[in-house]
Amino acid sequence: MKTAAPLASDPGLSLPQVQGRSAAIIAARLRAAILGGAYSAGDRLPPERDIARALGASRTTVRNALQLLEDDELVRRKAGSGTYVTQNGRVDGDDVAETTSPLELVEVRTAIEPTMIRLAVRNGKPRDLDQLWEALAELERAGPDPDRFSRCDQQFHLALAQATHNPLLVWIYHQLNRIRSHRHWVAVQDKVLTPKRIAAYNAEHRRLVEAISARDSERAVAIIQQHLQAAHRDLLGVQVG
Repeated sequence: MKTAAPLASDPGLSLPQVQGRSAAIIAARLRAAILGGAYSAGDRLPPERDIARALGASRTTVRNALQLLEDDELVRRKAGSGTYVTQNGRVDGDDVAETTSPLELVEVRTAIEPTMIRLAVRNGKPRDLDQLWEALAELERAGPDPDRFSRCDQQFHLALAQATHNPLLVWIYHQLNRIRSHRHWVAVQDKVLTPKRIAAYNAEHRRLVEAISARDSERAVAIIQQHLQAAHRDLLGVQVG
């Protein structure tokens, strides 16, 4: 069991950044951190006073946020000891990852990502655009290595989610990335992610970041739709071939 994760900076916690200090917002940040893997089962969360100081919230608000997480069975609070992450936080996600095929994953992404892109165009701050360009550079440096490209691609699309400043979308994308790391995807990625396809995907990624940077929502949405349609066709080709 690990003790409370150290503060990334004083007074900043290493948690997904979203605006607001309500109990629901704070609970969403902690939920995203837990389900995204920043905290594992048995880990102790930072003390209430540290979370309150880091987020500029009252201890009562933080206590209410932790109650929301306890209601969801993500944490258990022990008097005089602290707040601990429970196993329940990851079990359901593991079950879904086991039963979700790569094609089903792309279908969900096709339903979510066009709206996500619209929100990123509307809500993205200059620092979010900087992070997107940095994530794109990492993708382009990955070269033809399918495993490295897949890891960088997960971070790129997570950066898109973070640019929306919508905590639920960030949480959802953490779950999508967990499923993308599952053995079902790993089993086909070497067949799908050929050097030619990686180069084509990266060209689409670059056009997407350019469109978002230009605040061109319609062009950005059209690019992500084409991108996901290509991914769907490639997966169908692997399964049929």
